[in-house]
Amino acid sequence: MVKINNPKYCNGKYCHDEALLEGLPEILDSIKENTAIVLHTMGSHGPTYFNRYPDNFRKFRPTCDTAGIQNCTQEQVVNTYDNTILYTDYILSSVIDMLKKYPEYEAGLIYVSDHGESLGENNVYLHGFPYKLAPKEQTQVPMILWMNETMKRWDYVDYDCMRKEAAQNTYTHDNLFHSIIGLLEVKTHTYDREYDIFKNCRTKELFSPP
Repeated sequence: MVKINNPKYCNGKYCHDEALLEGLPEILDSIKENTAIVLHTMGSHGPTYFNRYPDNFRKFRPTCDTAGIQNCTQEQVVNTYDNTILYTDYILSSVIDMLKKYPEYEAGLIYVSDHGESLGENNVYLHGFPYKLAPKEQTQVPMILWMNETMKRWDYVDYDCMRKEAAQNTYTHDNLFHSIIGLLEVKTHTYDREYDIFKNCRTKELFSPP
């Protein structure tokens, strides 16, 4: 997106995540076969949190408008970070709204962050601590699942069951690959059903792994 440098969302050095939505409706319109679309967002990546959202999403104030977040108050850092979360929510809801226009598709969205961020708790910032030492703010991340009724029906997913599973269990990034492979019915020896988050909530098995 930086190479495309759409002036609506980019300044030549970085882009707001809305740049990823440009042209997406046309791509969805043209789908004729099984398709997986990956949107790699900047999200809330620090330390320049203030660059991650446009001015109209600067709802929480005062903000920390510098990369030197250690020089801001924790309130400013948290406010700025919360603005990035608000913007990410907007991006995800925009994609879901687009997918809702195609009820004939088996359409769904899975979102997961790659890492969390420390925002000054115990004077710790950003991320990247060795895993055994990292605080939960860096290692516990959100994961969101949305599926339209067609996908629930034809992939035999009991959504109420998924809600209960999500409330009772925690998952890791190790689950992501196997869950998506299983959902897309890709037959491969690398698929491990034990890591598939949908395994307990299918009303019918989709396929037998090779």
